[in-house]
Amino acid sequence: MIQYKTSEEVQLIKQSADILGRAHGEVAKHIKEGVKTSFLDKVAEEFIRDHNGVPSFKGYNGFPASLCISVNEVIVHGFPSDYELKDGDIISVDCGVFHQGFHSDSAYTYPIGEVSPSVKALLKATQDSLYLGIEQAVVGNRIGDIGFSIQKFVEAKGYTVVRELVGHGLGKKLHEAPEVPNYGKKGSGILLKAGMVIAIEPMINLGTRNIVQERDGWTIRTADRKPSAHYEHTVAILEDKTEVLTTHKYIEEVFKF
Repeated sequence: MIQYKTSEEVQLIKQSADILGRAHGEVAKHIKEGVKTSFLDKVAEEFIRDHNGVPSFKGYNGFPASLCISVNEVIVHGFPSDYELKDGDIISVDCGVFHQGFHSDSAYTYPIGEVSPSVKALLKATQDSLYLGIEQAVVGNRIGDIGFSIQKFVEAKGYTVVRELVGHGLGKKLHEAPEVPNYGKKGSGILLKAGMVIAIEPMINLGTRNIVQERDGWTIRTADRKPSAHYEHTVAILEDKTEVLTTHKYIEEVFKF
């Protein structure tokens, strides 16, 4: 069942999202060659807790960290570790914050040093597809319109869309109805109504769309081990507009590519 939010609840999610955006900005300051991904997780958790938030992911169904950190061919749900970032890597940082009873969720993929032109193009296309999806998240459209716009855009560029992992509603719970696929048919699926809050998060692969789950039960990678990119925003569908509640501006102030 979809949990429609009041305007007051949307504002509470926006406050959670503000902490989240600034936490991403703190992490972004440290993303460079030689940094251990476990250190990035520590930075995020300390910032979130220092601002009266709780990391949404830590302990969620047993997940051990505050950040999902996914490097290169890992699509999502990677664990922070002693791995040190290298020139040419890409790293997806996915984070959630629980504050005043509500969750927010967002992700950003960074290039480390000099990445290949093909991978840089993948990152830009995935980021662009996120905003195309958001444009379709308006009252009167359907869930399929979001996925269709993402799929059409990235497949035209030769990329593939992960099917098994999707965006989602969120609010008092980290994952709520409805599911928000990054593929679909125009005009299909659940009708979008005012009060819906959803996370739109394209996961786009350079090679095959097929995936493999690693033995840890969490880490999802591409079957062909080619790179994957992931960007995400939490958005509120309102009567007269769609508001992006999360922000990447704190990232982009300190990390340029």
